[in-house]
Parts: sequence; structure tokens; C-alpha cells
Amino acid sequence: QVQLVESGGGLVQAGGSLRLSCAASGGTFSSLAMGWFRQAPGKEREFVAVISKSGGTTYYAVSVRGRFTISRDNAKNTVFLQMNSLKPEDTAVYYCAADPVYSTVVANYDYWGQGTQVAVSS
Repeated sequence: QVQLVESGGGLVQAGGSLRLSCAASGGTFSSLAMGWFRQAPGKEREFVAVISKSGGTTYYAVSVRGRFTISRDNAKNTVFLQMNSLKPEDTAVYYCAADPVYSTVVANYDYWGQGTQVAVSS
């Protein structure tokens, strides 16, 4: 069973930056694709970014492309989401997720963290 714990959320002004981390345990981290998703109040959970097992392939939602960067450190069992040029519409609870299959689809992920709140003020 894989456990995921996110950290790094907080309150930031528009245009600012945050770096989210997700620490994994209980599984073989390098055998898992890792994704970041977010859920705003009253909205469905949506895809943000995904990174392949080796870290060699990434993919982003159009809304964050060019502003967010996903990366991973397999030696430390951790995945990161660097968020720059934040906008009020980025406000949401951010979740990391893990699955052996590289995917952008929420339903495809077996393992989820508890989420970390990101709030961007205008």
C-alpha cells in the first residue's frame, strides 16, 4: 500500500510562487507514475500535471502550462510541483496521486494523498 503526504501549500499573492512536495512510502516509488490534481470548491477534481516513472516525460494541463513544473527525486521518493505566476483561479486543494500507469485521468489513479490547500489572493 502506497502512502502519499503532500506539503507546501499556503496563501500567496497573485504572481507569487509556491513549491508543493509529495512524499511517498510503502511502495517502489520508481515504479509509479506521479500526478498532481486539484479541486476547487464546488468543482470536480481536475488534472494538473503528470510525470513518468523515470521523470523523463511530463505533461501539463493547458491552464498551467508554462507556469508549473513537475519533477521527481526517485532517491528521496518525492515528487514536486513548482508553481510560478500564480493566479486566483489556481486556488484549490492540490492532491498528488500515484499509479503504475501514466495517465491524466483522475479515475485511473489508485493512490491519493490527503491534499494541501493553495490560496491565491488578487
